Amino acid sequence: MKKFEGLIAAPFAPMNGAGEVMPEAIAGYCEFLEKNRVVGAFINGSTGEGVSLSQKEKMVITEAWTAAAKEKKIKVINLVGGTSWRESAESALHSAEAGVDAIAILAPYYFKPAGAKQLAEFCARIAEAVPRLPVYFYHIPVLTGCYVNMIDFLQEASAMIPNLAGIKYTHEDFMDFLSCIHFMDGKYDMMWGRDENILSALVLGCRSGVGSTFNYAAPLYYSMIDAFDTGDLATARRLQQQSIDMIRLLGKYGGIATGKAYMKYIGFDFGNFRLPVKNMSADMYEKFKDDVQALQMEPLFSKR
Repeated sequence: MKKFEGLIAAPFAPMNGAGEVMPEAIAGYCEFLEKNRVVGAFINGSTGEGVSLSQKEKMVITEAWTAAAKEKKIKVINLVGGTSWRESAESALHSAEAGVDAIAILAPYYFKPAGAKQLAEFCARIAEAVPRLPVYFYHIPVLTGCYVNMIDFLQEASAMIPNLAGIKYTHEDFMDFLSCIHFMDGKYDMMWGRDENILSALVLGCRSGVGSTFNYAAPLYYSMIDAFDTGDLATARRLQQQSIDMIRLLGKYGGIATGKAYMKYIGFDFGNFRLPVKNMSADMYEKFKDDVQALQMEPLFSKR
């Protein structure tokens, strides 16, 4: 599998008013992302509420995404990892049968690995179930509590996991990230996972990112990448600040669920996040819309 270049969205799980998943909404969602030059969908992750969904629901979402992306240019990466490597391996097998392009594995977040070797061994058990499928590791220590340096992980995993493709790196350790980029002459696909500082990752040589805000603001980030590539750093920095201003509203209105409010703002009503995530009230949504309009970023939002 070739390395990704471009934006990979972390899609939201479409839910109806009763809090049930709506797989029928995914075909239109996929088409929308492709129209906005998104090259991949990282499904069932943090934004996709994977840890809040049942195994069956995740399978339904996986099948819907692979079916929707089949005739499109979007590649599907399915997060199968969790606390049980056996259950994760079962999800990996189902993913392969459904036709995903790659899987991703999350560090176990209850019984945490003691070090890089134990983490690599855990991932290897899952990866060997699908030896022909590219495997990514999803590094997000702020949520998993697993703070193993990824350069140490790669040193262990490179010998254990032949189908390891790379890492989705959602952390702020640029020293570790750059070391991973250079490991084994750049063998592994290093995808940046912090939208609010992706410009800094571009400086280090990163060419792809996975993020929730790419769902609704892909034009902003592609404009930033184009500015960086042409040496217009003043424009690139200004666009990164606009990204930060947009992302600050997530914190102002309660966190990750605000992403679905952004989707509603551009025309996709995907319902609420499941408990225990806090969702905004109807009154708060009206105030949120005023704040979004005050950003004066309409040309940089994805349009339905």
